[in-house]
Amino acid sequence: MKIDAEGVYYKELNKIMREALLKGTKKFTLYNVSGQRYIGSDLDGKVRIDIYGTPGNDLAAFMDGPRIVVHGNGQDGIGNTMNEGEVIIYGHSGDITGLSMRGGKIFIKENVGYRVGIHMKSYQSRSPLLIIGGTAYDFLGEYMAGGTLIVLGLNLKEGEYHQANFIGTGMHGGVIYLRGKVHNYQLGKEVSVVEIQDSDYKLLKKYIYEFAKWFELDPERILKGEFTKLLPLTLRPYGKIYCY
Repeated sequence: MKIDAEGVYYKELNKIMREALLKGTKKFTLYNVSGQRYIGSDLDGKVRIDIYGTPGNDLAAFMDGPRIVVHGNGQDGIGNTMNEGEVIIYGHSGDITGLSMRGGKIFIKENVGYRVGIHMKSYQSRSPLLIIGGTAYDFLGEYMAGGTLIVLGLNLKEGEYHQANFIGTGMHGGVIYLRGKVHNYQLGKEVSVVEIQDSDYKLLKKYIYEFAKWFELDPERILKGEFTKLLPLTLRPYGKIYCY
């Protein structure tokens, strides 16, 4: 189903899609999207949504199964509390991407904003995956409680460091992999650098091949880069503040 979203209020746009879903539509192509919020929110099932333009905040919030492909940039809060499914962004993404996501996959070709991956968590058998092709701004992985967050830095020049400060601040679960260089002072006090093991490379290879397939990149070239692994120092980083 093709929808011209130009000038269509976000509530009306989402209503059109939901009614079509009830009638059995499984594929949508949205053109001229310009800031409409909550596209794909709370949808489930095997549905594909291709978006041309720039969707608004909370794309795929609470989503549980569909695949959303954005042929451009995304705004803030993509994948907010997402349960399952995939979001593929062919451009940049804004702040708090992956906020509290507890399942599914988000692949972003370019850069992201601030507080990306904040409070990502695993939920029952689900474990979220967020891969960023470029780099991120401050508080990456803040309060992260589960899942896998990978930042590839593909747009960094040779020898250039990642920009984010306070990486992993308050982190108490999950794992962060950074491809490229980062200063120790850029890391939060709640994380530690851990030596990369063979099992890590196997995991990275699996996920990077999946990422590279979407964006027609060379996965082996990406894997030749130097990776840093970050894990939380404790499961209760602020326990002493609240317990005596």
